[in-house]
Amino acid sequence: MSNTPSDLQYTRDHEWVKIEAGVATVGITDHAQEALGDITFVELPDVGSEFSSGDTFGVVESVKAASDIYLPVGGVVEGVNSDLEDSPETLNSDPYGEGWLIRVRISEDAATDDLMDAQAYGEYCENE
Repeated sequence: MSNTPSDLQYTRDHEWVKIEAGVATVGITDHAQEALGDITFVELPDVGSEFSSGDTFGVVESVKAASDIYLPVGGVVEGVNSDLEDSPETLNSDPYGEGWLIRVRISEDAATDDLMDAQAYGEYCENE
């Protein structure tokens, strides 16, 4: 069973999100990094880029595959984890900590109804 912290919300595309004071920190889940294997490259957007919920905002490449990364909530990118350019393997070793991907200022009309809590995400992964 993959690690699924209870203080985060999750998508069916295996991203996690933590929303604090109108800012969403986004990453990929432990389940996703395990499925991908050794991550070798991460492509992230520029600060100031604007996305809608469900938009592709980046790519994660591993020894097995390249996967698009989808934004759980719409908004403007306020921060990018540039350390991942030199150390993409951090996504494997610490997906919920140092392996965060971007921080987004959530748009006022951003919907979070489709996000799952840890229990629902765990059940989703078991039945996938």
